[in-house]
Amino acid sequence: MISSIQWHSATATLPGTGGAMRHVAIPAGTIAGRHEHNHEQFLFVASGGGQLECEGGPIVLAPGVALHLPAGSWHGATFTSDTVLIEFNVGA
Repeated sequence: MISSIQWHSATATLPGTGGAMRHVAIPAGTIAGRHEHNHEQFLFVASGGGQLECEGGPIVLAPGVALHLPAGSWHGATFTSDTVLIEFNVGA
């Protein structure tokens, strides 16, 4: 069976077997404190931006940037403009 979703809400999730894809709209000024996930995560910055802090140092978030966050890796972010992220969570 093929599933689909309309991306009209601030956060929308399309679940699958072993993972999920999420559309996340984040307002400017949002701070996501340091945290980690038990699952692997891939992020794509569709619009907006800010800065991600992680073990490897700061990463500028800008449209077109794609990231891989292994399970258990800590990270946190500050969003300096309204931002849209597409997340792929594997093993969530």
